[in-house]
Amino acid sequence: MTRARLTRGAIGVAGFLIVGELVIRLWVGRTFDFPAPSAILYEAALLPVDPEFLEGSLVTMGNWGLGLLVAVGIAVPLGVLLGSLPTAEQAVRPLLEFLRPIPSVAIIPLAILLIPDDAMMKVSVIVYASLWPILINTLYGMHDVDPVAKESMRTFGFGSLAVLGRVSLPSAAPFMATGVRIAAGIALVLAVSAELVAGGVNGLGVYAVKASSGNRMDLIMAATLWAGLFGVGANLVLQAAERRLFRWHWLRTGGVRT
Repeated sequence: MTRARLTRGAIGVAGFLIVGELVIRLWVGRTFDFPAPSAILYEAALLPVDPEFLEGSLVTMGNWGLGLLVAVGIAVPLGVLLGSLPTAEQAVRPLLEFLRPIPSVAIIPLAILLIPDDAMMKVSVIVYASLWPILINTLYGMHDVDPVAKESMRTFGFGSLAVLGRVSLPSAAPFMATGVRIAAGIALVLAVSAELVAGGVNGLGVYAVKASSGNRMDLIMAATLWAGLFGVGANLVLQAAERRLFRWHWLRTGGVRT
């Protein structure tokens, strides 16, 4: 099943590239100066040997990893606390529902004004954007815990902390993992967006801005392609870890076994 899915995916990507090549070279290229997929792929293949691109990628991925890690350290305990205390969640819920829909990209100018350190500003924006999917999924996980299992533990004399550690957290853990995986993609978007808006010395976004100043559309698209590949790679790694650690949850919910 997995091999068939990979084959279909590869055929779909190849078909998209072929159609894009034909459309750009036969129609779009006559009106707009836009590089064909073959030119973008060629430049993308050369970027890994470009020291500036490599250094920028390391900076971006470093900010991404640090921001995501801090978000997990804040959102998971907060979600567990609120999920364990319904009264506290009801009191905080209006604030969460107000802050959550605010586009994370919109706070970048505010972060630039409030946080003078460039790296700290970018990590802070990533943390803010990553908090919400992890926090909301943690809350959903805590709400999904089987109440009969909790009451059974209490009947046998176990206290609240024991019920939390032996029932609630294991049951909610797959939801937390899903939240982290969703947040990973959002964090990468904000990592690059912050560099595009705020600039800096290094980063994928900074590299794209420098390429645009030289009117190198092919380099911009190649850097964008690598950013997408980083996101796909991170998602695949986190998804594989999620399936391995919580195989029982995947099988119970009808997930595809790999």
